[in-house]
Amino acid sequence: MKLGTLRHALILGAFCLGFGVILASTENFAAGDIADRRMEDRLASLAQVLPADRYDNNPLQSTLTLADAEGKPVVVYRALQQGKLVGVAYEIRGSGYAGEIRLMMGVDVQGRIFGVRVLSHKETPGLGDKMEIKKSAWIDRFSGLSLAAPLPERWKVRKDGGDFDQFTGATITPRAVVGAVKRGLEFFAANQASLLAAPSPEEKS
Repeated sequence: MKLGTLRHALILGAFCLGFGVILASTENFAAGDIADRRMEDRLASLAQVLPADRYDNNPLQSTLTLADAEGKPVVVYRALQQGKLVGVAYEIRGSGYAGEIRLMMGVDVQGRIFGVRVLSHKETPGLGDKMEIKKSAWIDRFSGLSLAAPLPERWKVRKDGGDFDQFTGATITPRAVVGAVKRGLEFFAANQASLLAAPSPEEKS
């Protein structure tokens, strides 16, 4: 009886061990593919906010991490052309109607916006999702703007006395995006020295 129980326990243990090894091997194998896909996705996001003809490096290999106004880390991707800095890109966030809105913003060395694109959100389809470039051109409104144009007090939706259109039936979402973009420009202004520092030899290579 005891011998039979021991045999079953050993078989079960061997099965569990084998399954664990297979699972670990599969996870290790998939980890590389997942990392590659994340890199591809991030490069695609950067390509939408940094003009392709303005840089010749891989921004993923030229980064620095700074703290935002709330002390949270922000990874900054630096775009270079022939070893000279031409712009930076980083994530910005806003609080929309249904939760957090994540965006990527590119800025040139003068503090003007190259472009802004939505990374993720949970806003209402047909209303809040108009911030997506595939749904409308609304988000292109930010290209070329800076904290000086319009002036800081004008960085609001028109309903709040600012310069930016809201969506029909949805004000919270565009208000959140406008606020996030403004904070993104303020982050650039507050960290300009670090953001525009001369590229290191490693970044140029």
